[in-house]
Order: sequence, then C-alpha cells, then structure tokens
Amino acid sequence: DVLFAAINLARLAGVNPEQALRRSNEKFVTRFSFIEAALKEQGRSLHEASLQEMDELWNEAKGRKANNPLKR
Repeated sequence: DVLFAAINLARLAGVNPEQALRRSNEKFVTRFSFIEAALKEQGRSLHEASLQEMDELWNEAKGRKANNPLKR
C-alpha cells in the first residue's frame, strides 16, 4: 500500500516514479560501495564496523561528488 501511495504521489508531482526509484537505487548502491571500499582500505569488513562508523561513512559518501563517488 505504501509503495502504491508513493507512486501516485510522484505522478501527482509530475515525477516519473520508475526513474525516481532507479535513481534512488543507484545512489544507495554507490554509497554502500563507498562504505565497503572505505572499510576495505582499513582492512575491515562490514561485520567488524559499528553502526555509528557505517553511519559516519554513509554521511561522508553522501557528500561525495557523483563523478567520483569512491574517491576519499
């Protein structure tokens, strides 16, 4: 129900819901890849990082430029 409500809201706002979802998914994958790469540089895995550390890396990833998302 929530997904259909979001789709209808997007349509009312003049946004293509499929394109919006694809872009959101791409952002997520890019940011998550950044977290994995940053931890790998430290010789650590996701399982070894705390939620706070991952959240800090997530916020750092959000600040990265789209043209070079994995560069630190």
